[in-house]
Amino acid sequence: METALLLAPGILWRTVVLTDMKSLPALLSLLLLSFSMTHAAEMKTDSIVLGGGCFWCTEAAYKLLPGVKHITSGYAGGDEPNPTYEEVCAHSTGHAEVIKVDFDPAKVSADELYYYFWAVHNPTQVGGQGNDHGPQYRSIILYSNEAQKAAAEKSRAKAQETFRDPITTEIVPLTKFWPAEDYHQDYFAKNPNAGYCSFVIAPKIRRLEHKLEAAGKH
Repeated sequence: METALLLAPGILWRTVVLTDMKSLPALLSLLLLSFSMTHAAEMKTDSIVLGGGCFWCTEAAYKLLPGVKHITSGYAGGDEPNPTYEEVCAHSTGHAEVIKVDFDPAKVSADELYYYFWAVHNPTQVGGQGNDHGPQYRSIILYSNEAQKAAAEKSRAKAQETFRDPITTEIVPLTKFWPAEDYHQDYFAKNPNAGYCSFVIAPKIRRLEHKLEAAGKH
């Protein structure tokens, strides 16, 4: 018996010949493999880790980008395991406040995420961002593979052409990302009227929204 089946969404109809019921298991296996491959492609997610000041601010900024699926605020760049916010603020861990950006590479590239990084903070400031002072607020990109390292270094070199002062951003290997406490996650969205959010984060987010709208990406 000859029959036509759609193996997966977006995949052309194929003709399968069933000479007897012994062909059925092979057909089912083919269907399952096809659906698994399609599902895996649809679910592909990459991630980068970077820090540019207070993670409440960088988290809110990256949420504006199409293709960003999830953001987790956390700590990285130091040696202390299981750091707490209080320990990081006390400069006893070596960690920086960072965000882990999970994104769909079919919608936004790592290159675009790094390029955006130079717009969301001042990478030339030493020892902090704005009025937030301390090594935990330093500018940093942490790579998980050589491709990310090369992309970050290339992006930094390109960005330097637009800055008068030297970019101070560290580009270092990621050894471990530690998620921050729950109350730090989605902080701006949950606390828009808090003083820091109103006076520091909100104006920056409005500026970034205007830039993205002008670029047709928001």
